[in-house]
Amino acid sequence: MAIARLARLSRQVKRPHGFCIKITAVVALGLCFIFILSTYSPSSSSLTSQRNSFISDIAEPVAANEKSKKGKDSDIQHKMSKTSENELHKEKKVEPHLKDKDKKKGDGAASVNNRNTGNKNKKKVRKPKTEEIDLKQHEVIGLNATQMQEGVEDEELEEEKEGDEQLKEDTEEVVDNDAVNNDGEVEEDRDSSASDEEETVEKTENENAGLKSTEKKKKKLGPVFDLQAHHSWKTCSVRSKHNYIPCLDMESTSGKLQSYRHHERSCPKTPPMCLVTLPPQGYSSPVQWPESKFKILYRNVEHPKLASFIKTKTWLMQSGEYLTFPQNQSEFNGGVHHYIDAIEEMVPDIEWGKNIRIVLDIGCTDSSFAASLLDKEVLTLTLGLKEDLVDLAQVVLERGFGAIVSPFRSRRLPFPSDVFDTIHCGGCNIPWHSTGGKLLLEMNRVLRPGGYFILSTKHDNIEDEEAMSTLMASICWNILAHKTDEISEMGVKIYQKPDTNDIYELRRKKIPPLCKEDENPDATWSVPIKACLHGIPSAIEQRGTEWPAEWPQRLQTFPEWLSNRENLVADTEHWKSIVEKSYLNGMGINWSNVRNVMDMKAMYGGFAAALVPHNVWVMNVVPVHAPNTLPVIYERGLVGVFHDWCESFGTYPRTYDLLHADHLFSRLKNRCKQPVGIVVEMDRILRPGGWAIIRDKVEILDPLEVILRSLHWEIRMTYAKDKEGIICAQKTMWRP
Repeated sequence: MAIARLARLSRQVKRPHGFCIKITAVVALGLCFIFILSTYSPSSSSLTSQRNSFISDIAEPVAANEKSKKGKDSDIQHKMSKTSENELHKEKKVEPHLKDKDKKKGDGAASVNNRNTGNKNKKKVRKPKTEEIDLKQHEVIGLNATQMQEGVEDEELEEEKEGDEQLKEDTEEVVDNDAVNNDGEVEEDRDSSASDEEETVEKTENENAGLKSTEKKKKKLGPVFDLQAHHSWKTCSVRSKHNYIPCLDMESTSGKLQSYRHHERSCPKTPPMCLVTLPPQGYSSPVQWPESKFKILYRNVEHPKLASFIKTKTWLMQSGEYLTFPQNQSEFNGGVHHYIDAIEEMVPDIEWGKNIRIVLDIGCTDSSFAASLLDKEVLTLTLGLKEDLVDLAQVVLERGFGAIVSPFRSRRLPFPSDVFDTIHCGGCNIPWHSTGGKLLLEMNRVLRPGGYFILSTKHDNIEDEEAMSTLMASICWNILAHKTDEISEMGVKIYQKPDTNDIYELRRKKIPPLCKEDENPDATWSVPIKACLHGIPSAIEQRGTEWPAEWPQRLQTFPEWLSNRENLVADTEHWKSIVEKSYLNGMGINWSNVRNVMDMKAMYGGFAAALVPHNVWVMNVVPVHAPNTLPVIYERGLVGVFHDWCESFGTYPRTYDLLHADHLFSRLKNRCKQPVGIVVEMDRILRPGGWAIIRDKVEILDPLEVILRSLHWEIRMTYAKDKEGIICAQKTMWRP
């Protein structure tokens, strides 16, 4: 039939006016040929091209000036990668150089090799200016590109969750910072690999579980800091003036002083981009440690409410330009030493500085409690409640003791569960039995199993006494001692939290109930206090089943429940080497002026552990979007908090002498709307004359140096090699 039609068509072509028919025939034959060719030809070359474009698209964000040059290519690659993702995963083919990495990363994280492939075509980022320093110091800083790359390839990377919920504890797979080279030397932080992984969001699949892959929208992220931005600063025009705490002070037009005090933490929608003013004339560098235990400069903490408070107390008094703390005077009659010794006599199992190392002191009044315990090798973290203007947290920090300011009403405190050896509330006016006992349930969450709760009050109310007894019985806290000291005139009660779940089953009324198994006790950021009891860990591999070793062995005794302890050992040795050979001698820092230190992105507490012998205390801050390693820090006898650096920290201005930021900015994942706000916050909490050590990628340090100079910080030392660098800067007294 088809042959007959072609013959008929050929006869028509010979007729007059058959030219159009000729053209039609040629087009028809051509279309048939193209259809047959496309149907039977292999598509491997197309797929290969798509795969290559997908791989090359996994790269670090480039600077603004580089984007303009390569915008077209990037857009083409981005579009091609989106259209080829489904085909790529269906084929289940892996490039030979990616097979080993894909076996390690079942979650589909981008491999290091992929990222480096994408970086080859990129223009090199300008390195910050390098000042002259000893070459040996360069080796200590550890910015060797080859060793760093080897460490990156050996790391296990984990995908991190964002939001209010902390990551589940899985320290076995947490290898955030450090690796060890063949010679046994601990190398520089490898955080660059993790941050690169975080800069792309791609399709993931779980082959082991046999789950279907779920597709996430892929997003091209820009640099952390705008390279072209020009920074001009002004001072904050706020009513709290030089004592401004952004997330706790709320401006109001009512004219009442109390109206701008938050009862709960509530931060501005955008971080403040203004600088807190210096105190009135007379502010100066803090008194050096250990002299600051006994006196501080009054002008550094001057406040109208403080002036009236001093007149009613005997344990702190103004003497000239100083605020002094007489050793024989205390809020506790008979002296704080008598009070502490009485507690140890009441419960002989309490051995200060041995089995009791970490204490949470609720409410800031007399900081002599923290000072006296420090003499016994006890590290006390004081919680300033900020419910009035005289919580004295600023005085505690000025003296050189650990403190944090936080409301304590309906939300959880920024601490992990089961970490404090003892909780103390002296002269306590907190209504523990109100709101269904939620505040006491929060104490139960953060207190270690078998830990002690010390409650002392001057006046016992019968109704309150009965309510407290009922509440304590409902949560199964055992009262070990109850005594009214004749000298201190304090009624002291010492309770103990149970160390097993058996006693919970014996309760007649299951109120409060046990928390659900899927309720994460370590989820704290903006999480409301739960009206339930968290179960006591029972399996030997769980944290909290055993009391830590006595201090100071505790610092170097790595817990059994930590399955991947070699990372903790490497972290400890790494920071010990860096601190001793570089920070203490090679930075030009006057450590005699350093007492309050903050590690803004702590991992296992290695940096803080290295500074233990050097008369400082360290606030270890674990970002809320980072792996939950804060329990390990407490297990070692150190202190810390969770925090979201997109918001202001809970402390007064000018309260820290040194800030340490190790790859903090590269781990932001573009979470914060204004990353510059973190630098402004650093300027707020660092005292004039204080120091900052910042380690990160060169592409971050370069614009960061410009920002610090715009704040009139003095750049004391910069060093960069390949993609990593370090800045050591000192804040000045400048204000616009």
